[in-house]
Amino acid sequence: MNTSIEKQVTRKIFIRLLPLLICLYIISYLDRVNVGFAALTMNADIGLSASVYGWGAGLFFIGYCLFEVPSNLLMAKVGARRWIARILFTWGLIATCMAFVEGPKSFLTMRFLLGVAEAGFFPAVILYLTFWFPARYRARIVSTFMLSIPISLAIGAPVSTALLQLDGWMGLKGWQWLFIIEGIPGMLLVGVVLKYLPDSPKHATWLSDAERQWLTTELENDAKAHPPQLDSKASIWKVFCNPSVIALCLIYFCATAANLGLSMFLPQIIKQQGFAGMEIGFIAAIPYVVGCIGMISIGFLSDRFNKRKIFLIGSLLLIAGGLGAAGWLTGSNIAIIAMCVATVGIMGCKGPFWPLPALYLSGSSAAAGIALINSVGNLGGFFGPGIVGMAKDMTGNFESGLYVLSGMALFAVVLTLVFISDRGRASKKQPAADALPVRT
Repeated sequence: MNTSIEKQVTRKIFIRLLPLLICLYIISYLDRVNVGFAALTMNADIGLSASVYGWGAGLFFIGYCLFEVPSNLLMAKVGARRWIARILFTWGLIATCMAFVEGPKSFLTMRFLLGVAEAGFFPAVILYLTFWFPARYRARIVSTFMLSIPISLAIGAPVSTALLQLDGWMGLKGWQWLFIIEGIPGMLLVGVVLKYLPDSPKHATWLSDAERQWLTTELENDAKAHPPQLDSKASIWKVFCNPSVIALCLIYFCATAANLGLSMFLPQIIKQQGFAGMEIGFIAAIPYVVGCIGMISIGFLSDRFNKRKIFLIGSLLLIAGGLGAAGWLTGSNIAIIAMCVATVGIMGCKGPFWPLPALYLSGSSAAAGIALINSVGNLGGFFGPGIVGMAKDMTGNFESGLYVLSGMALFAVVLTLVFISDRGRASKKQPAADALPVRT
């Protein structure tokens, strides 16, 4: 293998694509979860109970799930550039309009529509990255891309709480300014996506013919070395009934329930411990700063040792242990450390998880399968906050909700042990992939 051209091509692709994609997902994820900070004052202003807020926060994922698969299939037809731009504009518009909810009904409606608008973005990016990077790079690339999540929350926590201080400016509440100011960037970046995001390597004018040929050959070799269980012509029904795909859906469901169950209520959990104002924002950022380190480290190690399953199991155990300890230690500042442990697992599991679908699927079946895994998995984003909200209303605290989320992570460990294998193990003859500037 020509390691010189490998380093040259992978570094060029990384620099050209990843910063823009990370920026888009930071905005996307912040628009999805900033409702957790808005809730500090919004719930009282528009009359939302903890249960209604919890189910409403999670209702995003119902709309997301229903339109995920159609959205990803359309992306495969019309091209990544135009379809991602369309998603970007509609979610930015609706995220901004969240500022004008007036009660439970409008809150529930707008959260559902925000999910519909954003449906397809994440699986489109995951599929898109498989067009550009050989398999041996994908865990670290996915981990790098998904740094967007802890970065968005680490930045968004203090920024969102600061925006709440604009309460009364120009006659609007602080939570209304939060939605407006954080929603507008999505619409502003549409032109950037249309100009700078190529649909595939053959549309990348910044790749030379030799570089494009090297990448094409590498991707073809990956496909030959590890043929998927279902090829590109497999029916959508056959994809949806595949046991491994179903297991991946359920694993991601449990991980997402833990993720959103924690993040949607984290500001309120911290507030319950006696903190207020900007203190909540800065403390809420701590677990996600730690999560950044865990995400990159686990993704790198998963690639280095080519062991997806064991690192996925390890991450899920961190989630279970961290959330269980956070529930047990609620009311103590030590609970923040437990939440940091859980967040390392929540963020870290994504690197070893997302290369797995490509071992079972290819072509259009991959578009449908990845969308299915993400959409069903993201239903966990509906149930996670709902469970925590119900627990809060019934018991007056968050402990029992955290225990349920911990149990779901343990269930995901069992599913991984039984149904998932590293059957796509790379050849020992392949040199270590060290061309990307993403190591930690």
